[in-house]
Amino acid sequence: MHLTGNPVLDVILFTLLKLVGFVFVFVMGMATVLTWVERKFSAFMQNRIGPNRANIGNIRLGGLLHMIADPIKMLTKEAFTPNTPNPWLFRLAPFMAFVPALVVFATIPFGPGDLQVAPLNVGILFIFAIGSLNVYGAVLGAWASNNKWSLMGGLRISAQMISYEVAVGLSLCGIFMIYGSVDLQQIVIGQDGTWFGIVPKWGIFAQPVAFVLYLACAIAENKRAPFDVAEAESELVAGFWTEYSSMGFALLALSEFIEVVLIGCLGATLFLGGWQIPWLVEGTGVLAGKMYLFGNLVPHLQAHAWYLVVAQVAAFLIKAIVLIWLQLTIRWTLPRFRYDQVMRLGWRIMLPTALVNLVVTGIALMFYERF
Repeated sequence: MHLTGNPVLDVILFTLLKLVGFVFVFVMGMATVLTWVERKFSAFMQNRIGPNRANIGNIRLGGLLHMIADPIKMLTKEAFTPNTPNPWLFRLAPFMAFVPALVVFATIPFGPGDLQVAPLNVGILFIFAIGSLNVYGAVLGAWASNNKWSLMGGLRISAQMISYEVAVGLSLCGIFMIYGSVDLQQIVIGQDGTWFGIVPKWGIFAQPVAFVLYLACAIAENKRAPFDVAEAESELVAGFWTEYSSMGFALLALSEFIEVVLIGCLGATLFLGGWQIPWLVEGTGVLAGKMYLFGNLVPHLQAHAWYLVVAQVAAFLIKAIVLIWLQLTIRWTLPRFRYDQVMRLGWRIMLPTALVNLVVTGIALMFYERF
């Protein structure tokens, strides 16, 4: 089946379908739902009720209507701009934080074959390069706020990003060494099958230390508790977004939840086999790379395998959601570190551990190839 009969137009339309389905429906939808889940989850952890007041005719739906009430409130509130010599930079900063967080999903393989918005053979490097740009939004917004508390929060963000960007990059080098690629789709295909018929060839089993380092460093880069020293209410009022209201505040908050989804999706890709389903459909890594969707867009897929595509996409989404749940659990379990503790943890513990893990991985691979 062809979409239009024009191969070029078919590719464009298929790319748009992937963009809408994955980025705008799943990612944006999940980030929006997380604005409610975060508060309900914290209420559950603290034995509270959580958001439950928004209603339509006394119908509350467990607080779900807050997802409608919140954007209405943000759109109708006054967009306050402080007395600053850089008002345009102040207004632009939330977009500088929001757009990079959304763009990086283009290289995440959410399914087999061409189920990836923009297939790149350097996908993980693209994520590092573009994903690190969102810190500029928070830092420049803090500086343009003309507020000392915001400025201190912005300085903390920059120091924290530098500290943990190095460690998270080194922690993932072991994955690249084992699977021999920085192409995310190839890394997923490399995790096909099992060891001894039992243990999946997932990155979390090949690099368990790297998984712990990745999760901790990624949460720290996202400025979430227990690493939320950039917005520490007890110290900096609200940190880098103290002066933001209305949609400026909404964009900064939503970009944080989008990064939560990114951490889950990237973690599922690198450490949980991505769209691979162990034990059930082993040996489909090569076949899945040739699946047939919408005519000749992805050639050579056998027509009866459509259900396998659906199952593998569902497997990827479930793995990502599990890691999102894990982040929320960490967020509402551990207390906030002091700023000096965050810096000490990054430079004295995370970075040396990542280096040791890299050396051990290299030695293990050398002996594996030799014997």
